[in-house]
Amino acid sequence: MITCFIQYQIDPTQKAQFEQYARNWGEAIPRCGADLFGYYAPHEGSSTLAYGVYSIESLAAYEAYRARLAADPLGQENYQFAQREKFILKEERTFLKLASGRVHK
Repeated sequence: MITCFIQYQIDPTQKAQFEQYARNWGEAIPRCGADLFGYYAPHEGSSTLAYGVYSIESLAAYEAYRARLAADPLGQENYQFAQREKFILKEERTFLKLASGRVHK
């Protein structure tokens, strides 16, 4: 299992648009095969950093997931929404593997 951490730099005057974008991915990402932990918008501290976090079985599974997401009507609409509104200034993806083992409380 690998986890994708997406770090966004967003326009702080368009936080509401990012939150709508996040809600849309909240529907599309699980439907297309990834285990979504969530999208996180600025609250305190930085007003420009936001995150998306999801897990997927492998990089090969990631490629298949990305193809499904690109073909998904809501996925297409959400990508176009971000392009049109320009609230995302920068986006970086990092893929990590859990090293500690799961922590249960």
